[in-house]
Amino acid sequence: MKQYETVIGLEVHVELATRTKIFCGCSTAFGGRPNSHTCPVCTGMPGSLPVLNRKVLEYAVAVGLATNCHITRYCKFDRKNYFYPDNPQNYQISQLYLPICRDGYVEIETEKGSRKVGIHEIHMEEDAGKLIHDEWEDCTLVDYNRSGVPLIEIVSEPDMRSADEVIAYLEKLRLIIQYLGASDCKLQEGSMRADVNLSVREAGTEKFGTRTEMKNLSSFHSIAKAIEGERNRQIDLLESGGTVVQETRRWDEAKDTSYAMRSKEDARDYRYFPDPDLVPVSISEEFLEEIRSRQPELRTEKMKRYREEFDIPDYDIEIITGSKHMADIFEETVALGAQPKKVSNWLMVETLRLLKDKEMDPEDICFSPGNLAKLIALTEGKAINSTVAKEVFEVMFQEDVDPERYVEEKGLRMVSDEGMLRRTVEEIIAANPKSVEDYRNGKEKAIGFLVGQTMKAMRGKADPASVTGLLKELL
Repeated sequence: MKQYETVIGLEVHVELATRTKIFCGCSTAFGGRPNSHTCPVCTGMPGSLPVLNRKVLEYAVAVGLATNCHITRYCKFDRKNYFYPDNPQNYQISQLYLPICRDGYVEIETEKGSRKVGIHEIHMEEDAGKLIHDEWEDCTLVDYNRSGVPLIEIVSEPDMRSADEVIAYLEKLRLIIQYLGASDCKLQEGSMRADVNLSVREAGTEKFGTRTEMKNLSSFHSIAKAIEGERNRQIDLLESGGTVVQETRRWDEAKDTSYAMRSKEDARDYRYFPDPDLVPVSISEEFLEEIRSRQPELRTEKMKRYREEFDIPDYDIEIITGSKHMADIFEETVALGAQPKKVSNWLMVETLRLLKDKEMDPEDICFSPGNLAKLIALTEGKAINSTVAKEVFEVMFQEDVDPERYVEEKGLRMVSDEGMLRRTVEEIIAANPKSVEDYRNGKEKAIGFLVGQTMKAMRGKADPASVTGLLKELL
């Protein structure tokens, strides 16, 4: 069998985090009653006129600068004409001839080392509505809430050769955009979507094979599965003497396979022409400098600074900086006086455990840095023990309660009366002669039982280390 090489390029659509749509003042909030976030502009009513949202331009330029792109100083919007029920105007306002960003790249890390993936262009455009297929009523409904939501489309060069490289590229883009605050990039809500253009060719040849485009990819897992499935399908076709047809295919997550949707269109099929209702955009040097001055510290720089400033392991740094929200919580908690390693421990152990148990993303963390700092101070000051601290943290994780107030209201503060603790330990020793004898006969584990009994008698409001020390003293 011949050896084949996979050639992959991506078209990544990102919903921008503006409060209003790209060409009108309607809300971009996710959800909402169908067709409640609409107006004459985003539903394509005759005579309505679009006006560009300045924030969309700012986000697009910020992403372009962060991905090493050349910013087009004079750009225009074009009409992409096609007819589909979720497209109320029968055209989409996009950018073909003069996209806002061009000729950039991002560096990705894989097991084979680091390499650059080229970005052909980034352009601004509006999203379409959403079709909802009602199987019970045997009809299709349309919700225009998403129509006009601002997008940037990031078109890569065909530089990727495996699913691992694709995922690394998407992760890098996601983190850059999240750190910029340009989008939350939640694949499950559709705010980041990727179409995969894939072809195969005999290893060692330069000419590209016929490519297909894969749509309906809503998770990194489905993207990886779709790449592997489409690669194998194309190779099987070629090996059996068939030919690959240029087409758009839809990935079926449930059936773990893809099927053809339509033949792949070229730009000429959309009859692009400059939008007559929108003026060209001229970007001044002052505007560019304003955006540059607001660019935040991105993950790569943040990781380097953490290694220099904070005494925490590289693994902790990698996980914490993998979410901008978590990195913000870490830094703000440290700024309030908590030791970096203590903060890192709470994020790496209890926070990650609860996120996994509740199937949440780090961006969904609701507890405040102030409350985490208070909890750490309570624990370090021995006002509560580690068991109680974990109990308080679980409540804080869900409701962001003030740990100091919660400890007082629930009576969880550790007993500081040494006389009471000594009397309790003496009672436990007197009530458990067998365990006392075992300990005195060299069975070290027996003291664990006595510690447990003491903690139970103290209703958990004692320091296990102090209990252990006192037991050993008295025994």
